[in-house]
Amino acid sequence: MVSSVNQSPTVYTVSELTRCIKTILEQEFPLVWLSGEISNLRTPVSGHHYFTLKDQQAQINAVIFKGPAKRLKYRIENGLSVVGLGRLSVYEPRGTYQILFEHLEPKGIGALQLAFDQLKKRLEDEGLFAAQHKKKLPALPRKIHIITSPTGAVVHDTIQIIHRRFPNMPIVVIPTRVQGDTAENEIIAAIDALNQQPDAEIAILARGGGSLEDLQPFNSEPLARAIFHSMVPIVSAVGHETDFTIADFVADLRAPTPSAAAEMIVPEKHRLQKQVTEMTSRLARQIGSAITRHRSDLDRLARRLRDPKRQIQELRLKLDYINQQLLRRFNDRIENKRIALRHVTSRLYRIPIQEKLLIYQQRLKQIDYNILNILNMIISKKQAQKQALTLQLAALNPLNVLRRGYSIVRSLPEKQVVKKSKSVTINQQVEIQLSAGTLLCRVEGKQP
Repeated sequence: MVSSVNQSPTVYTVSELTRCIKTILEQEFPLVWLSGEISNLRTPVSGHHYFTLKDQQAQINAVIFKGPAKRLKYRIENGLSVVGLGRLSVYEPRGTYQILFEHLEPKGIGALQLAFDQLKKRLEDEGLFAAQHKKKLPALPRKIHIITSPTGAVVHDTIQIIHRRFPNMPIVVIPTRVQGDTAENEIIAAIDALNQQPDAEIAILARGGGSLEDLQPFNSEPLARAIFHSMVPIVSAVGHETDFTIADFVADLRAPTPSAAAEMIVPEKHRLQKQVTEMTSRLARQIGSAITRHRSDLDRLARRLRDPKRQIQELRLKLDYINQQLLRRFNDRIENKRIALRHVTSRLYRIPIQEKLLIYQQRLKQIDYNILNILNMIISKKQAQKQALTLQLAALNPLNVLRRGYSIVRSLPEKQVVKKSKSVTINQQVEIQLSAGTLLCRVEGKQP
């Protein structure tokens, strides 16, 4: 800033100027309402939300810290139009100004409704509402559990309807708050307690109607997951017929009202008794008809059946005839064998003993001759094999190689066989083995 042409100008450092701007800006705009569209959203591990708030012509950096962000009923997303209350500030290291929001709410739609829509879409995408995950309800439960407030008209109306439809039906009320800050955790604890009961078959989660704020405990993600993971089927009966909650979508069955839930899961006892009576009468008639039909068949078969004594006599006669036939055939066969034996015996007696011995001696000689020929053939083959192996061994014998004029050279003192001239050095002693005797020599020269 310059007061006159003759005075020296005031020179600021960047830090000083930024600090002055920060002070003026924060004093001039301590709190301001601002609307715009969220973009470039970033959420680091700190839990703070950093984003750009923009309209068609301008944009501003914005921040909502972890504490205020946790109080929001919905999730901050890119593209969301919001209205917020915040204070302007200057980030001195970069020399940029930004707005620090203390409160944000959706523009054109309530925060609770937006939170409901966001959670519904996310859980639906995960498959928590899918029909294949719905558990089957028992046709006639032995006991009904009701998770609701122990006071009020809801629990009394539900119990009254159950007893009207099925008198003496056992009912267990698991008391919880259904409204307020603690309601959500109490309902989750009630579901956990329900799953610890070994005889629990089905439960009704009941509450009367109310505003979206009143039904907020039934629109929470933890409760939705508790219902989804429950081993006991849960019927959601929250609010009036037009009210829908997240619990309705994830439950195994949704009833428009608690009274309707009682009617849907509990059959009328007198109707069941009537059905049993009708089925008993129908079964008795079918059994009577079957007995009559089978008795008629039995009488018809009895008439066709002959006297057992007569059948036994006929079988005995048949058996005697078969025994006689077998005995006659057996005797005939024995007689034939006797005749054949006598014939052979007579032939043997007709041949002299000396002739028989001669025949057997000739046969033995022939056998001996055959055995001798086979042995000679085997011996000849083995001798030929031995001769061939002997020739191969002689050809491979090193001494025979030396006899043909070759020698073996070994280096001293190692006595390793020398195969190449470079394996020895000048003046090195070597041993030369001949076919007869050995020479001790000294190397005087080498040629490659």
